[in-house]
Amino acid sequence: MDEEKIKKIVRESYGRVAKGENSCCQSSVATCCSSSKLNRKISSEIGYSIEEMDMVPEGSNLGLGCGNPVALASLKEGEVVLDLGSGAGFDCFLAANKVGKNGKVIGVDMTPDMIEKARENALKGNYSNVEFRLGEIENLPVADGIIDIIVSNCVINLAPDKQRVFKESFRVLKPGGRLMVSDIVLTGNLPEAVKNSVAAYAGCMAGAVLKEDYITDIKSAGFTDVKVLEENIFPIKYIANDSTVLAFKNDLNLSEDEIEYLSRTILSIKVAALKE
Repeated sequence: MDEEKIKKIVRESYGRVAKGENSCCQSSVATCCSSSKLNRKISSEIGYSIEEMDMVPEGSNLGLGCGNPVALASLKEGEVVLDLGSGAGFDCFLAANKVGKNGKVIGVDMTPDMIEKARENALKGNYSNVEFRLGEIENLPVADGIIDIIVSNCVINLAPDKQRVFKESFRVLKPGGRLMVSDIVLTGNLPEAVKNSVAAYAGCMAGAVLKEDYITDIKSAGFTDVKVLEENIFPIKYIANDSTVLAFKNDLNLSEDEIEYLSRTILSIKVAALKE
C-alpha cells in the first residue's frame, strides 16, 4: 500500500471510532473499541490507574493505547508537552493535570473527527491549558524548539514514514527535551497476508516494524540516551478481539500456527530518548 492510501485508511478508520460508528479494528464483526467498560479494562491492563481514568472527561478514553507514557514521563509543573496522535485527548488531559496552569499540552492528530471530539472533551473538562491541532505527525504543525517533552501512545506504528516522525520530533523539542513513547513493534516479520491487510494496518499490526529498526530510526533522527524502559508481549486480543482474529483467519487464510506466531511476535515497548 502506498503512503496516501495508508493515511486514508487510518483517517477513515479512526474517524469512525471517534464517532462511535465502528471499532479501531475495522472489522465488520468486531466491537473492540466501542464499549466504555472494555475501554477501561484495556486501559487498566496496559498501565492506567482507576484514578487516572476517573480524572479525565468521559469519552476521552477510547481504549486505543498500548501503554501509559505519561506515567513514565516525569512531567513537571510548567512544562510544554506534545502528544503525537492525541485521539480524543486521554493522555493530553492526564499530562495537563501534571504540568498545571503554567504548563501547556498540544495534541496533534490527523483525523478531523478525533480533533473535534478532543476539543469537545476539553470544554467539558474545562481544560484551558490544552490545545488540539489537526495535522500529520510526519509534518508537525509546531514551531522549532518549543517543546519540553513529547509523548505518544500506539500511534507512530501507523505512520508510513517513522524516521520522518522522529526527525520532526527532534526538530520541535528544546535542547534537553525528552521523548517518551509507548508503541507496537515486532520481533519477527509478519505474514505477507497480514502486511497487506487494511484491517491489520488500522489495528496497529501491519504498520509495525522490527524493534531494532524502530530504535535505529530514533537514533538516526539525532536522539541520544535511547532506552527501552519496558517491553511486553502485547496480547493480540487488545489489538484485535477474538472476532477480529477469527476474521483474519478466515479472510486471510491464516493457519492456527500463524495466529499463534502473531501473538508471540507483537511487542508493546516503552522507549525514552533525549535531545541534547
